[in-house]
Amino acid sequence: MKKMGGRLVFAIFFGNCLCLLLLLSSLADANQANIDCLKTFKSQVEDPNRYLSTWDFGNQTAQGFICKFTGVTCWHDDENRVLSLKLSGLGLRGVFPQGFKLCSDLTGLDLSRNNFSGPLPSNLTDVIHLVTTLDLSYNGFSGEIPVSISNISFLNSLMLQHNQFTGQLPPQLVLLGRLKTFSVADNRLEGPIPKFNSTSINSESFANNLNLCGKPLDDCKSSNGSRGKVIIIAAVGGLTGAALVVGGVLFFYFRQMGVVRKKQDDPEGNRWAKSLMKGQKGVKVFMFKNSVSKMKLSDLMKATEEFKKYNIIGTGRTGTMYKGVLEDGTPLMIKRLQDSQRSEKELDSEMKTLGSVKNRNLVPLLGYCIANKERLLIYEYMANGYLYDQLHPADEESFNPLDWPSRLKIAIGAAKGLAWLHHSCNPRIIHRNISSKCILLTAEFEPKISDFGLARLMNPIDTHLSTFVNGEFGDFGYVAPEYSRTMVATPKGDVYSFGVVLLELVTGQKATSVTKVSEEGEEESFKGNLVEWITKLSSESKLQEAIDRSLLGNGVDDEIFKVLKVACNCVLPEVPKQRPTMFEVYQLLRAIGESYNFTVDDDILIPSESGEGDFIEELIVAR
Repeated sequence: MKKMGGRLVFAIFFGNCLCLLLLLSSLADANQANIDCLKTFKSQVEDPNRYLSTWDFGNQTAQGFICKFTGVTCWHDDENRVLSLKLSGLGLRGVFPQGFKLCSDLTGLDLSRNNFSGPLPSNLTDVIHLVTTLDLSYNGFSGEIPVSISNISFLNSLMLQHNQFTGQLPPQLVLLGRLKTFSVADNRLEGPIPKFNSTSINSESFANNLNLCGKPLDDCKSSNGSRGKVIIIAAVGGLTGAALVVGGVLFFYFRQMGVVRKKQDDPEGNRWAKSLMKGQKGVKVFMFKNSVSKMKLSDLMKATEEFKKYNIIGTGRTGTMYKGVLEDGTPLMIKRLQDSQRSEKELDSEMKTLGSVKNRNLVPLLGYCIANKERLLIYEYMANGYLYDQLHPADEESFNPLDWPSRLKIAIGAAKGLAWLHHSCNPRIIHRNISSKCILLTAEFEPKISDFGLARLMNPIDTHLSTFVNGEFGDFGYVAPEYSRTMVATPKGDVYSFGVVLLELVTGQKATSVTKVSEEGEEESFKGNLVEWITKLSSESKLQEAIDRSLLGNGVDDEIFKVLKVACNCVLPEVPKQRPTMFEVYQLLRAIGESYNFTVDDDILIPSESGEGDFIEELIVAR
């Protein structure tokens, strides 16, 4: 009996060990497959801007090392299992990579705004069978949309707009029962539109194609009716076959001329705005100022000339901003929110909260309008536009760089606005999308932060953490490195993003791309993003080389270098806790610019969080 018991125990022990070994082996295989997946992808695409140069496969012994790669999010930091790839706007080229098949746990793929081309593979389901969000928009993909895409049964979002797809939409697309977001706008598709069940798929999803028809667009013309017309024309006019051909050519010509004429009238595809004119003109605009409380949607339509393209001030992650001028001459900015998933009741509540958020360095939210599925926000107009356009204008020949006092004024005011959101606003707000594209300038170059609160509001109970919605991190080049690993927004993430804005002000360089050539001018000495460049110069004790040459030699070099050091304190620490708070950043910048008298009385409460006290007290005493 003892022998049998011993054998049983040994068998159980051996079985458990075997299971454990098999489990570890399968995990190792899965990790290696994901590593091979990214290796294959990198080898299959052209990367002219070298954004994938950070994908270094030399240290494969480190747990989760690929999770630190640009655009890669893992299921867990310690496992090389890719959850999603977000590689938008990197200038990548090539055909759709087949190597994704090795990333067997991939649930999100964003290759939008690149230069991919060619047809999609017919076996797309085998390549990305678990993907829930697929964004291939703004590329050069061509050919027919493969039927197999309808077998990716977990798809919630499918974005194929602004490509060169031809042929008909596969009727099987209606089998994607989870689909909530869908667009094939701006392609060359034709034929009937499948009858989708989702109410969120509207006419904009199919706009600007060759000849799509059926709901929600115009009804398809009956083929029998067309043949009848041809017979009548032939009988009455005695037309020959050749004449029919000529007639067909003329018909096609005039039809195409009509399309061209329509695009000239409506080049930006603002069909969404025109659709609002049908039965929605009387919709009221809720304004937070009683003096203009009687404004209607029709007034916004007139002010923006039905949201014409030339009235666009800027576009970003949260939507498109338009300039509008009311009949009395009052200028406004109207933002059309991008893909708002909130219900009318939720949005109404949130807008009223944001309407009560008032600060000198925030763009005032004057009102909002909800019409059908459109959400329009009305802001006070800022004469000098976005800071990004002042630092990086499209027309560089007539570019007049901002002088140092203006840049310092912008830095101090923007820091004050963000510090107020973090420390004094009720509820406190993490911005999550800070960049030079969300800082607007008045006629006097007073900075005002926009888009605050359009991400989820900071929880007033838990003031440090706020989980991301749908993994949206912010604008490329401004995102704190820990975000891709934790998927959690924190105030220190905003500090990092603001540090990048400070670097832009000091260096005059774009956040996303810096290219430097050797002194001989023969080869590139550096190519990467702004923070990578600053990190390199800092390690070589050459930070002074980063300063915009147009600022030097004016007796303020010491001030400029001090601001550069503040920026480095925001972006260089790998541990977020080592970064200063926005209150500290504001106080440091204020001290640097004290002689300019930029600031007025403070309305920022002194933070009481633990760990900030000693440093803040020193700042107050010094002030």
